[in-house]
Amino acid sequence: MKTSNDILKLVNDYLGQLPYERKPKSLYEPVKYVLSIGGKRIRPVLALMGYNLWKEDPESILMPAVGLETYHNYTLLHDDLMDQADMRRGHETVHRRWDANKAILSGDSMLVLAYQRMQQVPADKLPAVLNLFTETALEIGEGQEYDMSFETRNDVTEDEYIEMIRLKTSVLLACALKMGALLADAPQEDAERLYRVGEQVGLAFQLQDDLLDVYGDPAVFGKAIGGDIASNKKTYMLINAFNRANDKQRAELTRWINAKTFNREVKVAEVTRLYDEIGIRQLCEEKINYYFEQASQTLNEVNVPEDRKAQLRAYMDELLHRNK
Repeated sequence: MKTSNDILKLVNDYLGQLPYERKPKSLYEPVKYVLSIGGKRIRPVLALMGYNLWKEDPESILMPAVGLETYHNYTLLHDDLMDQADMRRGHETVHRRWDANKAILSGDSMLVLAYQRMQQVPADKLPAVLNLFTETALEIGEGQEYDMSFETRNDVTEDEYIEMIRLKTSVLLACALKMGALLADAPQEDAERLYRVGEQVGLAFQLQDDLLDVYGDPAVFGKAIGGDIASNKKTYMLINAFNRANDKQRAELTRWINAKTFNREVKVAEVTRLYDEIGIRQLCEEKINYYFEQASQTLNEVNVPEDRKAQLRAYMDELLHRNK
């Protein structure tokens, strides 16, 4: 059984040696760039770890696994353009380094490359893998649309938010684990259980992002904290702050949300103070722990010996205790 670090090295080495021989090279330069500036590689690592529960040669599915990473980075490339973000992982975003047209066109090519890489599986596995991936890709677009529509609403509920992050973030982690299981000839019921594990880990992962954006260490987190607060992004934290605030706190929150001009540092500090008063940090941490516990319990039901689950459990624990 390979550790997550072993698998991460496999993924990074494989990504680093992938050839880009098609022309024009200028179309593929942003693709190589985006895939070379780092990232946690969670999706391909989960795919290989899911496979490794049953089979000992996870390196045999590296191409479809990096297809998932290619797809994930395509979504980030377009998200950055929609958000007009300047930086990603400490580097210039594609639309800043090149331009918006390049970000759109190279992003579209990344999507096609993702499918090309995904289809490099045994012929008998191809329909199931492509059906899973295509459904996942559609759901992620739906999640992004919900996320954008929430920007103009002040009545987003916690349940709506959880469903949005399930679609936007969780389903790709779920797809990764299930794809690994399918390629390893796992029983269908175990593949479905791993899918639920990925969903639950994904929900916890996105809630961690919400939390770290407010309470993370900027030096570790890799960007200034408070971005969600500054932009009035509808997060688990803001939604629950409104739900749980008293009249005075709600009036303060509303004033900051409606402010057209403000000092960013002051707004972040004041909204964070309100979160502290209302108990939002603890609430979010409890929800994160809840989803990780659900994932652990679901993994218990997967019918492989417990020692084969040890590396996946250790990786899930790493994700639970991340600080960036």
